[in-house]
Amino acid sequence: MTIKFTILYIVTMVLVNVGFEYVPMIPLFNTGELYPLMTVFVGLIFILRDYSQREIGHKVLGAMSIGAVLSYFMASPFVAIASVTAFTISEVVDWGYYTWSKKSLRQRILISSALSTPVDSAVFLIILNQFSLVATIAMVVSKMLAAIAIWYYLGKK
Repeated sequence: MTIKFTILYIVTMVLVNVGFEYVPMIPLFNTGELYPLMTVFVGLIFILRDYSQREIGHKVLGAMSIGAVLSYFMASPFVAIASVTAFTISEVVDWGYYTWSKKSLRQRILISSALSTPVDSAVFLIILNQFSLVATIAMVVSKMLAAIAIWYYLGKK
């Protein structure tokens, strides 16, 4: 059994969470709000989770837990708690849809990401006390770019 996507899923989750601590936030349009640039890579994690589940089935919840624990110890506790909490809640939404949907892989990736990325964005920003509708929408759009790219790619096959 190959677990390359599972390993990539865990590593990417940890790198993104550590990145939230070290990669600077950028101004969001002209709103005066700051935007966590690492959010762009979060969409990739949702897709890697889907591929990991194809490799190891429901054991993906264990891989999710490993990534969450490593993130807690490798990132700042405040960011790690916000990220891990938001990510865990949204990943369960993603996992639930992906698991029980009978749609094609292509459709499951796009729809599960569309359901889970708003949850992830809102919970993360609420915990950091930085919630705003503009920032949440910007985060959802940037996260969905990866899902749309994979959806498009799989449609070309």
